[in-house]
Amino acid sequence: MQNDQKKNSKAPANIARRGFVIKMSSVAAVMASGGVLTACGGSSTVLNGEMAAFNYGVASGDPLADRVILWTHAKISTDVSVDLTWQMAADASFATVLFSGKVTASSGSGFTAKVDATGLAANTEYYYRFVAPNNSVSPVGRTRTLPVGNIDQVKLAVFSCSDYPAGYFNAYDSAVSSGAQFALHLGDYIYEYKDGVYPPAASQVAGRVSAPASEIVTVADYRARHALHKADPYLKALHARMPMITIWDDHEFANNAWIDNAENHNPATQGTWAARKAAASQVYHEWMPIRSPDAANLLKIYRSFDFGNLLSLHMLDTRIIGREQAPDRMVDAQGRDVADPKFLPYAFNKNKQLLGTTQQAWLDSQMSSSKATWQILGNQTVMGRVQLPVSVLQTNLSAESVTAYLTAKATPTAAQTQTQKDLLDPLKNPKISYTFDNWEGYPNARDAVFNSAAKLKTAGKKFLVLSGDSHNAWFNKLTLPDGTQVGAEFAGMSVTSSGFESVFPPSVVPPATLAGTIKALVDDITYIDTYRRGYMLITVTPTQAKGEYVYVSTVTSSSYTTSVDTFTYAG
Repeated sequence: MQNDQKKNSKAPANIARRGFVIKMSSVAAVMASGGVLTACGGSSTVLNGEMAAFNYGVASGDPLADRVILWTHAKISTDVSVDLTWQMAADASFATVLFSGKVTASSGSGFTAKVDATGLAANTEYYYRFVAPNNSVSPVGRTRTLPVGNIDQVKLAVFSCSDYPAGYFNAYDSAVSSGAQFALHLGDYIYEYKDGVYPPAASQVAGRVSAPASEIVTVADYRARHALHKADPYLKALHARMPMITIWDDHEFANNAWIDNAENHNPATQGTWAARKAAASQVYHEWMPIRSPDAANLLKIYRSFDFGNLLSLHMLDTRIIGREQAPDRMVDAQGRDVADPKFLPYAFNKNKQLLGTTQQAWLDSQMSSSKATWQILGNQTVMGRVQLPVSVLQTNLSAESVTAYLTAKATPTAAQTQTQKDLLDPLKNPKISYTFDNWEGYPNARDAVFNSAAKLKTAGKKFLVLSGDSHNAWFNKLTLPDGTQVGAEFAGMSVTSSGFESVFPPSVVPPATLAGTIKALVDDITYIDTYRRGYMLITVTPTQAKGEYVYVSTVTSSSYTTSVDTFTYAG
């Protein structure tokens, strides 16, 4: 994949926001560029009269103050490489092309093409496109660079868990007109399952069929699944509207992945885990607008982005590069804990790695050296202390066990019965997480991050975590073991994947009842929504971070409405 860049004219210091027409006519776009573009040479100069189909649109990502990644896919019916000209301009008409260069889409990269367009002006909006030798033109995309210096506000649209057969990507569609400047995707951008497995065929939305139909294991499989998502019109529009900063979770590989294997990987039938990781990571770097931090190690994708002096965003990998296998909750067929309750909090190795020592050291260095007011983590899994009493977990949140615990909690100490005292005794009835797949399974790794956050607070910096994975919405306090708050967490609901409503059907447990129960049981939860899909809008200013939970009314139809719940954190 070649990338030769030419700077056509000096970019203005600031380009005003213009109207954007994503479905611009290819012919009109070529005419506006100032004439017919010639071929670049090589085997792609002859396209047999065929158009170089840009079936998956365009995308941009990993913006810095002076550069941004541009992405597309170009393919004709044969396997011949396609040499492309990329262009950047101040407006969608491309009256003046500011930057241009050459890049090749070849079979070696699955016919994807990526450009690291450099020499750009900070805090500036650009339009971009790709043109093939026969003058077929890609859709037009809009991107922007990061700001420098003192800035008043940054607005991010945050997504996770976009399972194609589970429904329409209405969250992506809503975000296009949200006013967000940048998009973050915190993982599970694709899912690896065989069609009809997740969701089950009976719950699958009509017309939303996985491709390939089999579980994805090989390079060709992963490419086909990424292509399925990139072909979605709502996702194409989002990518064309704003740059996206991404991190992977487990489903870009296989469910519940760790360094040495995954829950959904069988070496006997699917080959080695190392080979599957290599295939998945290769395709991720091909199909996502990501700047690879280490070309020699595609499994390393943690990286930082500075938005002037306002915020530093640190994108973490809590799945592939450092995670050891999560501990087992030890449950029976009915989901009840079977271990001695007094033993449960200590039934696993608290020193298990999640980030790994190298990434942890990198994170500490990045946060301590940053001059920004806000230190924000882009993270896959819920970090807050979402812990429930064992007496409640053992009964799957039965009304009786919940009532007994909350009654004991509300009863003055002097009036408590011995049974109530036992319920509140952390040795007799400890609190543990409903899952150890998140940071709850790695308590010392979490406390290491929180200890670093406490130092930031002493230095006058603010700490915020953005999380995905759980499919539900959370606004959590982030606390040390002694209860001292060091930050806050906005954890987002999924784009389409089902949440707690699949375990506690609304017809059986009303969502408000379930949310209220969990919030009452867990001290560090400020807000929780257990059943709606959507995305988050995070607006950061020097004095506060505002989290807007934007819910779509449905994912089973492409016709929807939105509603919003809003919370703020001042640090």
